Amino acid sequence: MIYQVHHRTTISYEVPVAQARFNIRLRPYGWPGQSIITQQLDFSPQPAERRNEAGPYCVNRSLIGFTGKLSELAIESRFTVEVTARPPANEGPALDQLRQQALDMRDLSVLSPAPYLFASRIADANSAIGDWAGGILAADQPIVAAASGLMNAIHREFVYRPGATSSATPPAEAFERREGVCQDFAHVMIVGLRSQGIPAAYVSGYLRTEPPPGQARLVGADAMHAWVAVWCGTELGWVGFDPTNDCLALGDHILIAMGRDYADVSPIDGTFVGSAPQHMETAVDVIPQDEVTA
Repeated sequence: MIYQVHHRTTISYEVPVAQARFNIRLRPYGWPGQSIITQQLDFSPQPAERRNEAGPYCVNRSLIGFTGKLSELAIESRFTVEVTARPPANEGPALDQLRQQALDMRDLSVLSPAPYLFASRIADANSAIGDWAGGILAADQPIVAAASGLMNAIHREFVYRPGATSSATPPAEAFERREGVCQDFAHVMIVGLRSQGIPAAYVSGYLRTEPPPGQARLVGADAMHAWVAVWCGTELGWVGFDPTNDCLALGDHILIAMGRDYADVSPIDGTFVGSAPQHMETAVDVIPQDEVTA
């Protein structure tokens, strides 16, 4: 499926700020099963400084800077992407075999499981989440079935409630309250998997805006979405699991970036001189190309 994606963000300040600098992570990352056809990232006003770079992790980052006063910044990302993701060919190795494969890997590329085995800035170790996940993940289960079971448990036990949490909410709090949004569910699943020695990563991306006829609309469309990539062994590699919608991340999911947790892939962050309150508005459309040209 070929999609056209349009993401527009407007950041406004009540009082102009100075020396503003931003990290923008909105350019899609090339990924197995995903090919970038065209992409364009525009800013208004134009920054005095702009630099594109890759990394760290599976991230395309644009660094922009403004030397004068800034009252409002409009960021517009447009790209066309072809998604050909397929379900895993098999269930993968059992968890005890997978753990050993991950420890034996000597791969230091961006697709290595090594950085995703350990606690990170947001997805830190938590015994309560670890104990809960340990009761679901049996050592003799194949990895795809095991990760699917944990994903299903989050979808079943947690309530999707926008506004209940923020980007600063730790996974332990969302777990205790059993509510949150896609970011919280992804972090809880990551902490649970890593507690059992399973490499797990945080994925930032998009969902198809309108589902095919007869299918339910996925939660998280019309905004950036988050799910989990699980390393499923040397044969299968990384497989996406969406605990918000209790499904594999396949043809309706478009990957923008993958990192250890939200801090590595946040769409926009930065600094400025001043103390003015700011307001952000975001609009997202993900449309199959045949619907655009029809």
